[in-house]
Amino acid sequence: MNNPLDCLQPVFNKPYRLARHPIDTEIEWRTPAPKDQNASDALVLHWTHKANTPLHVANDGHESLHCVALNLKCTSLSFDYAGRPLIRGRVPAGVAHIGAPCVAARASFSMPCDVLHLYISQKVLGECYADLFGRPHSGDLILGDGRLLRDPAIERLSQALAVSRTNDAALGKVFTDSVSLAIVSRLVSRQYAGSSRRVRIAAELPKWRLARVMEYVDAHLGEPIGLAEMAESAGLTRMHFAAQFRQASGLRPHEYLLRRRIEHAQSLLLGSRRNALDIALSCGFRSQAHFTTVFKRFVGETPCFWRKKNGGLR
Repeated sequence: MNNPLDCLQPVFNKPYRLARHPIDTEIEWRTPAPKDQNASDALVLHWTHKANTPLHVANDGHESLHCVALNLKCTSLSFDYAGRPLIRGRVPAGVAHIGAPCVAARASFSMPCDVLHLYISQKVLGECYADLFGRPHSGDLILGDGRLLRDPAIERLSQALAVSRTNDAALGKVFTDSVSLAIVSRLVSRQYAGSSRRVRIAAELPKWRLARVMEYVDAHLGEPIGLAEMAESAGLTRMHFAAQFRQASGLRPHEYLLRRRIEHAQSLLLGSRRNALDIALSCGFRSQAHFTTVFKRFVGETPCFWRKKNGGLR
């Protein structure tokens, strides 16, 4: 993955169930849920304080995970990191902060705030480093120097994550995973590019691996599919898979997944009498509105209009 922004450029007979939203709500500040405490992947959680009353929070730092705070809206707070005052007053949207493992942080919010917390394991950091520089890193990787970070690329990636968590976003888990990894890749590159300049150019995914991915996607269109599942079907890590898949197919993984879901939906619209909601759920969309938004983006018309126009339900 040479450019962390690359991943953003253009993109039956079972009981129905809605796909879980790719970004969960964080209940306790900077604390993943118990089921995610030992997560080996990059994990994104959404934390908010909606009241105008003051809120005081503290955390001693996760024992093994970095916590990257991505500020989505202007707020005002006092923030201490590693026992030292870092913020006293307003913080604009787009500012980020990297919390290292086992480093304490405390905050006092005096107005509403909206933050995404990206938790990164050593496994993910190691994959990013090896993919960027063509060799493994010896020992643990530690990001950041404790100061606030203002990086245009990370700011745009954070905005993309913010869009993916809205109810009407025509995006899913593959997109969220890809953007999260792009942020990690950008952070690793900023931290270590000065000491290791050799960056690998992604190879093209071999045809037999590409065929396995396509078969996997077609067999699981009605289920939640993430970047990790697509990469595993190809026998690769996510870091290698995303760039190689694009080289081979000309599409980002999330874009290909959406295209296949729409193509399958088109065949069902013409070849069955099922209603739009049933078709949406069976093709992996979480609602009819979500399905309509994506369908119109790819086809240029709503599913119902396209069905009538092309002779469906006759």
